[in-house]
Amino acid sequence: MGYDIEQIKDLAKNAIKVAMDADEVEVFAMAGRSISVETHKTSINLAKESKYHGMGIRAVVNGAVGFASTNDLNRITDAVKMAISSARLRGGDSDWKSLPKKQSYPNVSAIFDSKIEALDLNAAIDCALLVLDGAQSVDGTIPMSGSFGCSSSTTYILNSNDVEVEESATSVSAHFEALAKDSAVSSASEFDVSRHFDLDLSAIGEKAAILAKKSLNGTNIETMQTTVLLRPNAISDLLNAAFLPSVDAESVQKGRSVLAKRIGEKVIGENISFIDDGLLAGGIGTSISDDEGTPSQRTELITDGILNTYLYDSYAAGKDNVESTGNGVRNSYGSTPSVGITNMVFKTDSYDIIGDTAHGVIIDTIIGAHTANSLTGDFSVECRNAFLVENGEITKPIQSLMISANIFDVLNNITGMGTDVRSIGGIVVPTVRIEKMQIVG
Repeated sequence: MGYDIEQIKDLAKNAIKVAMDADEVEVFAMAGRSISVETHKTSINLAKESKYHGMGIRAVVNGAVGFASTNDLNRITDAVKMAISSARLRGGDSDWKSLPKKQSYPNVSAIFDSKIEALDLNAAIDCALLVLDGAQSVDGTIPMSGSFGCSSSTTYILNSNDVEVEESATSVSAHFEALAKDSAVSSASEFDVSRHFDLDLSAIGEKAAILAKKSLNGTNIETMQTTVLLRPNAISDLLNAAFLPSVDAESVQKGRSVLAKRIGEKVIGENISFIDDGLLAGGIGTSISDDEGTPSQRTELITDGILNTYLYDSYAAGKDNVESTGNGVRNSYGSTPSVGITNMVFKTDSYDIIGDTAHGVIIDTIIGAHTANSLTGDFSVECRNAFLVENGEITKPIQSLMISANIFDVLNNITGMGTDVRSIGGIVVPTVRIEKMQIVG
């Protein structure tokens, strides 16, 4: 059976009434539609459209939180009872303070596009083929795989503290990987994502193919200390794996962050700031509230190198007796919230950092960021699609390259950023330049 959002809202309100035995109760409901198309080499490999709906129930009894979820909305009462039973079995939690309470919500812009909502499967297939056409326009390259996807959804949050939030949002994304081959072989990928139907689809395939072709016949370089420029793909992967866990209040409270008890101290380069901006126009992580119903906000996490705060959801905030920063994030209605970023904006001096670099290397992609030590910030990664920079110009490709460093050393040695700002996995960042970085040839 299909459900519209008004039916789901009525069911959510009834779930709150059913849970009167709990001290607090929350319903997180979603309904939406997604389309995904995949290409393999030169043909469509998969095309599907899915509709979904479901609810997650959190019930609080004596400070203990129980959770249950269902996509069978005829069984919401059963899910409520399961959440309450789970809470009772868990026993009390003295650290629990409260679910969010009713507050006013900000206005946000550019997170919904009716053109995406109206896309059908045939139109999505045409979009995927445009990406493929872009790759095929580059001679000497081989299309490998690609994808196009779009989604539209409505989220509804209701709790027993009079929080009620309803919001609709859309997204569209495309990805492509290409291979170049002569006496050697190289590969490269490109992607883009937006809240609006404004992607240059052909350019995504074309850029992947061009980068693969430029990466052919790389030169060997020696191990040395030099200037390194990290493209948005590379620096965002490192930040996500090695830096962001250290500003997560849950990690701090569990003793898993080197930034514990360092509020007010200089922790990175004095010219660098990080802002978690849940209000950013058109941001991938933008919304009027987080996934608990706490109003979204703009959080000055680090200003000119000084740590101002950590990121909090309601539970972590309760433990520290502070207000949530609006960073309670869920993967879906089937999961409970935890601390996560919205739009993490990186800021430092912006100019033509490539043209201003006499000698160094520029790296587009890294492999292995997930192996970084999230406690210490140490990482060792392989670099792909890397090039020499000589006298302000990108010149020869590099055949093999690794970098091993500590993310806090990296963030202390950044001397500028480019103007090619992109949002990658919620991290809004341009190419950055790091001085005196060790590379392994």
